[in-house]
Amino acid sequence: MDGITELGLFIITAFALNITPGPDSLYIIGRSAHQGWRAGTVAALGIASGVMVHVLAAALGLSALLATSATAFTVVKVIGCLYLLYIGFGMLRARHASPELPLNYGSACMPLNAIYFQGFLTNTLNPKVALFFLAFVPQFIAPDATEKTWSFILLGVIFNVNSLLWSLFLVWTSSRLGARLRHNPAFTVWLNKLAGGLFVYFGCKLALSQSA
Repeated sequence: MDGITELGLFIITAFALNITPGPDSLYIIGRSAHQGWRAGTVAALGIASGVMVHVLAAALGLSALLATSATAFTVVKVIGCLYLLYIGFGMLRARHASPELPLNYGSACMPLNAIYFQGFLTNTLNPKVALFFLAFVPQFIAPDATEKTWSFILLGVIFNVNSLLWSLFLVWTSSRLGARLRHNPAFTVWLNKLAGGLFVYFGCKLALSQSA
């Protein structure tokens, strides 16, 4: 493909990266188990939209600002950290779970547009994602490519499609598991606490991260 090198290796590497657990996959699993496959799919689409924001920002050079400006990186990092902690502590504060609401994120069922927006923010407010695209994707663009920006965007779209396919697999498996867990409220309380703790962990990990 013109301007792109080792596309097969890129796809394999991208898939390996996509299946690595993180706040995005945790959010999709939680929403799918909580409200079923529709909510999980909307969460996945929100996260995919956030990924495209990072892809376009990196392709247009905006992510370079995060890489070179400590202030810009810190501001985005703090916002993202606080958002993950907000979700995590909301789950940890939940003292019980209704049989109909496993992984309730401290609230009742959310409307689909709110789920989409929350998924979008979960990804967009993580500056490490922007820096990842800035560091990873250019390795697969030919130095003599005439349209490096479009090659970058195309690779970003391929990465995002890979990610979305994996996310939909998580939606399918988690929604089926959630349907069974609705009959075991004690276990759903434990699972809610575990997921909340993981969100707090990811928030703290983001807080300790460096721009380079």
